[in-house]
Amino acid sequence: MRVLLVEDDRRIASDVARALEAAGYVVEIVRDGEEAWFRGDTEDYGAVILDLGLPEMDGLSVLKRWRANARQMPVLILTARGSWAERVDGIDAGADDYLPKPFRTEELLARLRAIVRRSSGHASSVLSAGDLTLDERQMKVSLRGIPVALSQLEYRLVAYLLRHRGRVVPQHELDENVYGPGQEHDSNALEVLVRRVRKKLGQEVIETRRGFGYSVPGPHP
Repeated sequence: MRVLLVEDDRRIASDVARALEAAGYVVEIVRDGEEAWFRGDTEDYGAVILDLGLPEMDGLSVLKRWRANARQMPVLILTARGSWAERVDGIDAGADDYLPKPFRTEELLARLRAIVRRSSGHASSVLSAGDLTLDERQMKVSLRGIPVALSQLEYRLVAYLLRHRGRVVPQHELDENVYGPGQEHDSNALEVLVRRVRKKLGQEVIETRRGFGYSVPGPHP
């Protein structure tokens, strides 16, 4: 899943990005409000982590513009501003949650998982389809109760398809959320990745819709 991280403090941005990538996310870092507004208004992200104290345009103005343009991605505000009035302003502007600095990485990841679950209609951090289960909190995948070891790319693929279970996901969307936009890889890399996952989890886990994309069968939440 693609996450837009909007943070002008380079150390914080680097630390958060490493934690997000280790948790299976594709992270894009932006350091000013103007660029954040443009990226969030023109690109599709699974979630945004947004600092309020930004150069060029403050985070609250960025968020208000996104919501005015009907951009509905979940947004977690991450800021040193900790007063209750500013938290109310952020929530009223359309934020899904608010985490003041300093913070623990574990809490940030938990809050991020929660807003993503709510936006996609999932009540639990455990995603499932038939005999397949994926625990987003522990980053563990199991088949009929038996743990299955997946690479980071394999995990990203399975997690994204499970979050969108029942929907045919186009190849370009999977490319962006598994590899990241603009990342160089062979044209058939996604097809090879799907084959690897099928060998580990079974041929029936991922369906191919020729000319359309891939899906995990089942009702969409």
